[in-house]
Amino acid sequence: MKKQDGRSLVARVRAWRPGRKTAIRAVLALVLVVLLPVVAAGSVLRASYAGSPAADAVTRGRDAVWLGHAWLDGRRGPADLAALKRRLDGTGMRDLYVHAGPLEHDGTLPASAYGNARKTIDSLHRALPGIRVQAWLGDKLVRPGEGSNGLRLDSARSRAAVVESARQVMRAGFEGVHLDVEPVRTGDRDFLTLLDALHPAVRSAGGVLSIAAQQIDPVPAMHAAARFMGSPKWWTQRYFGQVARRTDQIAMMSYDTALPVESLYGGYVARQTELALQVTPSGTDLLMGLPFYHTDDMGHHGHAETAAAAVRGARLGLTREDRDRKRFGLALYVDFAATDDDWRAYRNGWGARG
Repeated sequence: MKKQDGRSLVARVRAWRPGRKTAIRAVLALVLVVLLPVVAAGSVLRASYAGSPAADAVTRGRDAVWLGHAWLDGRRGPADLAALKRRLDGTGMRDLYVHAGPLEHDGTLPASAYGNARKTIDSLHRALPGIRVQAWLGDKLVRPGEGSNGLRLDSARSRAAVVESARQVMRAGFEGVHLDVEPVRTGDRDFLTLLDALHPAVRSAGGVLSIAAQQIDPVPAMHAAARFMGSPKWWTQRYFGQVARRTDQIAMMSYDTALPVESLYGGYVARQTELALQVTPSGTDLLMGLPFYHTDDMGHHGHAETAAAAVRGARLGLTREDRDRKRFGLALYVDFAATDDDWRAYRNGWGARG
């Protein structure tokens, strides 16, 4: 009996060993799938931040800034407007994305969300002649099976409601719609279908359609790793181009990268700028987002994701890819979290006058 038990134990050990080796190999493969793209991307990003931007890679007069809801609900007054004017004087600021939402989960927008729109828009125009005021609308997206706590773009009724919400804010006096719905997964056909209806609706009302866009896969293997981890963070370059062709303006949210070092982040913005320029039509404004906020968490390290690094990265990407591009700018996120250093980095690095 003992002999049999011994043989049984040996048999079990022998049977277990191949499984253990298989498990080890699987773990190693997982590490390689995740780690190698990260290492490769790091090398690419460091190289992308090297060199000097061209002297003429500066503002083209097509910049934008995201403004919080306080501008519509009465919390911002004349003193705030005077301060904003000082910030923007001599810069290339063209568009203000004023938060006028959020959208309801069914795509509708209550009029109470933008009740003071006309007064706010008139005040901004008086203080900042030539500026364009867009309604910043957005919501969290959910897919089938993810519950009801968000907007479903697979619903034709919800898409139609978003289009009608855009018409509402245009009637209220806004000069464009800036749509920020997240996360849009790469290849999402329902999002493209929404843009196909939204763009002509906004244009027919005399406005422009602007989109807050996700980042482009920096290297193909990185996107594979992201799919493995279930992250919807990156779009393929092809999908970014499909979205850009359906808009008047596309502003990439080139922040929340989780990168821990300023040079890596600056290189990342340079690389994103190059990739976006390659697929954005010449008739569409391309804006690269600058981090004007300083929270620290897993996705954003304030000491690394600086406005100065983003400005320099955007200038490097523009210099290398399309130095003569006119429909290009920077978008600043967000006014209520910005510091004096952020504004100086934008003004001094991007060629403000005076």
